[in-house]
Amino acid sequence: MKQPWIHNAKTDWWFILSPPFLVLLIIFLFQQQIQGLENQYSFYTWLFLIVFVDVAHVYSTLFKTYFVKGEIQKNKLLYLGIPAISWILGVILFQFGNLTFWSVLALVAVFHFIRQQYGFMRIYARFEPNNWSKKIDEVAVYSATIYPMLYWFMTPRAFTWFVNNEFDWLKNLPDYTHLIMVIYFTILIIWIAKTVFEALKTKRINIPKTALIAGTFLSWYFGIVYFNNDLLFTFLNVISHGIPYIALIYIREIQQKENSTLNGIQIFKSFSGVFLFIGVLLGFAFVEEFLWETLVWNEHFSMNVMISEKWFQFLVPLLVVPQLTHYLLDGFIWRKPKKVS
Repeated sequence: MKQPWIHNAKTDWWFILSPPFLVLLIIFLFQQQIQGLENQYSFYTWLFLIVFVDVAHVYSTLFKTYFVKGEIQKNKLLYLGIPAISWILGVILFQFGNLTFWSVLALVAVFHFIRQQYGFMRIYARFEPNNWSKKIDEVAVYSATIYPMLYWFMTPRAFTWFVNNEFDWLKNLPDYTHLIMVIYFTILIIWIAKTVFEALKTKRINIPKTALIAGTFLSWYFGIVYFNNDLLFTFLNVISHGIPYIALIYIREIQQKENSTLNGIQIFKSFSGVFLFIGVLLGFAFVEEFLWETLVWNEHFSMNVMISEKWFQFLVPLLVVPQLTHYLLDGFIWRKPKKVS
């Protein structure tokens, strides 16, 4: 069977499919040492995981949107409107309180993370017919991601998505944890049985799609449900989401495109260009987090910049614009254009 790799088996495995498996292996081998890092090297774990992976992956979207020559001209309403709407929505939400603002943003982020896994599954299943088998795969991906979040909403966790108590308002719902656990494991068993049955019947298996779904089950379950540790959750969550997204952007928007269509960013296509590409992402990420730290958080370092709290209602939504724009744009930029009949 010809496998539906995005680039090739080696690249796809190391940068898109392997992160959840490798991170889990590292966690199980060095769990105590990793947990010790949280207190001893919190600045460096924050710098690597949050700044250099999580925030950096947000800016990789630039290479599919704002850095593409003529892209803004083709859809000014989308590319100029979404950042403006992001800031306005942020300002409005902030009027309902800091917690409401971050709670809504967390739910949008969760939806974005879920849809990314679904999107990767669709890419790896792009040559398959839309039959019952693909439907089971789709349900499996959503189950693998939604169940851990529903469990989190109802069960106290030692970690947050953005801020403390962001999901507390959902704890007023009736306790559904036992019901969704039964549904979750039923879907998991059906998906495994379906995959094994197809492999035995057809003597073929879609390796990247199967690995993607299995990795999603593992990273979300162990990161949220099984472990109850801030650093382990961040390690699994950030690496499994950020690295594959950056890789997909580089492969699809730079590596696989002809130089004549890159219009100025072909410099990133060479071997050294990969490091330049990463350097650009890290540069943007560092600048954004520098602003967050000096103007808002003052957690990892501070320059004693005094900002009146009355300006936070405008400043915080402004600093969130790149992130929220990334979330919202992602719902549009990966859609295939409709075929003209």
